[in-house]
Amino acid sequence: MRWQTLDRENCSLARTLAVVGDRWTLLVLRDCFLRVRRFEDFEASLKIARRVLAERLALLVEEGILVKRPYQDRPVRYEYRLTEKGLELYPALISLVHWGDKHYAGKSGPPLIHRHRTCGHDFRSALTCSECGEALDARAVEVRPGAAAKPAAPIPANHIRSRTAATP
Repeated sequence: MRWQTLDRENCSLARTLAVVGDRWTLLVLRDCFLRVRRFEDFEASLKIARRVLAERLALLVEEGILVKRPYQDRPVRYEYRLTEKGLELYPALISLVHWGDKHYAGKSGPPLIHRHRTCGHDFRSALTCSECGEALDARAVEVRPGAAAKPAAPIPANHIRSRTAATP
């Protein structure tokens, strides 16, 4: 698998990484979820080269993850807002953040605490089954070929387990 051709792979993760797999893109998205919207604010937050930032923002707009809207007429200036497609990335990003909090936060703890506005409690991300609500981890999941699976390239038998997708 070549990095330049990830968008053509028959793998949802590979195609997703073709769009959001770059570290700068993930940090731009982090800032979007922290309500950063303007180019200069992204630049100040990330300490990123203007060209690199412009490329990442353009890709996210092209992919429909962000929308570019004018907020000033003279001169015309734009802000970047998450679309519904972009907002749907939140579970993936917050899961990565909380994984980093668990494994890489220093002795002082995580730099940011996430609070659920509705109930007022601090929370940790949790993956649950959409059907029964039970908590999920890799040991509780099995995979099977979907409709888009290539018949010539089935999932190797050693990757399909009768009870689990991953072993401890």
